[in-house]
Amino acid sequence: MKKVVCYLNQFFGGVGGEDKADQEPFIVTEKIGPVMAINAALKDAEVTHTIVCGDNFMGSNTDEAISRIMDMLKDVEMDLFIAGPAFQAGRYGVACGTICKAVQDKLGVTAITSMNVENPGVDMFKRDVYIFKGGNGAVKMRQDVKAMTDFANKLLAGGKSEGADAEGYFARGKRQEKFLEFKRENTAAYRGVQMLIRKMNKQPYQTELVIPAKELVPIAPAIKDLSKAVVALVTTGGIVPVDNPDRIQSASATRWGRYDMTGMDRLESGVFKTIHAGFDPAAANADPNVIVPLDAMRAYEKEGKIGRLHNYFYSTVGTGTTEAEAKRMANEMIPYLRDDGVTAIIMGST
Repeated sequence: MKKVVCYLNQFFGGVGGEDKADQEPFIVTEKIGPVMAINAALKDAEVTHTIVCGDNFMGSNTDEAISRIMDMLKDVEMDLFIAGPAFQAGRYGVACGTICKAVQDKLGVTAITSMNVENPGVDMFKRDVYIFKGGNGAVKMRQDVKAMTDFANKLLAGGKSEGADAEGYFARGKRQEKFLEFKRENTAAYRGVQMLIRKMNKQPYQTELVIPAKELVPIAPAIKDLSKAVVALVTTGGIVPVDNPDRIQSASATRWGRYDMTGMDRLESGVFKTIHAGFDPAAANADPNVIVPLDAMRAYEKEGKIGRLHNYFYSTVGTGTTEAEAKRMANEMIPYLRDDGVTAIIMGST
C-alpha cells in the first residue's frame, strides 16, 4: 500500500478562518476536510498524515515553516505529496507551491497541487511542481480533487505523464522526446503543411510550440513641465492608518485604500504603518515616508519643482496579488485621480 501525505491551510484544516491565519504548522494522522475526499479517490494508496499550516505563518515565516515541516516529515514514509487544492486563494496557492517544491527538493518525493489560473502560485511554481488547472472556489472541490488523484494514481502505479495538455496541469516548460511510428502523417513536414492548410482555410489549429502571450504596457510620454504637474502617490507597500480601516490583506490583496494627507508634511510613525507580509516592516513602521515619500514631495512642492501634490495617497499590497486583481484595483483608483487632474504618479514599492 502506497503512502501519501497531504497539506492544508488553516481553513481547510478545520482550525479557523482569517483570524487563525498565523497558525503554526502541525501534523496529524487524521484525514481532515478535503483529505477525506483525496483518500477515498486513491487506489492502492492511503493518506497517512495531514500537515496543517496557516497561510500567514507560511508567508511571513517561510524558512521557519519549511524547516519545521521538514522536521515533522523526516521519519514519515511517503510515496507522494499532495497539497490543496488552493483554488484562487493567493496565499494558499503560494503556500502549496512553496511546500511542494521543498518536499521535492529536500525529500525527493513528487508533489502535486491544484490552483486556478489567476492564483499567483501558478506562475511562481508551475515549472517546479505539477499544478493542476483548478476552479476559482471550493464549489469546484470535487473536480479538482479528481484531477489530482487521477494523476496521483497513475504515478503511484508506475505510469508516466502524457504531458500537460493530456493530464490537465499547467505546462512546465519541459519538452520530452516521443518517438512515433515512421509514417507520413507523423513527419514534421506533413504536420506543418496540415497546420498551414487549416490556417489558410480559417479552421482551428494549434502550434506545437506555444509561445505564452504577454501583455505589454506602453511607456507613458514624458512630462514636459514638472513645475505644473499634479502628482499622486500610490504604493504597493501596504502603508495604511494603524487600524487598517479597509482591511487590506497582508498578501494576495483584493482590497485597496485611499487616505487623506491634506495639511500633512510627512506620514508619522504610530499614525501610519505597513501591513505588508513580504518584507521586514521595522523600517517602514519607524518611518512610513520610506515607502510613501510625502516628506520629500512636500519639499518639492514648496520649492516649486512640482505643481502640487494630490491630497490622497493610494495603497495596497503587491506580494502574491494576481495581475487580474491588480488591474481591477488600478481601474477603481483611476477615476479619483482623473477627477483631480493628476498628471503624474509616483509608484512606491518595497
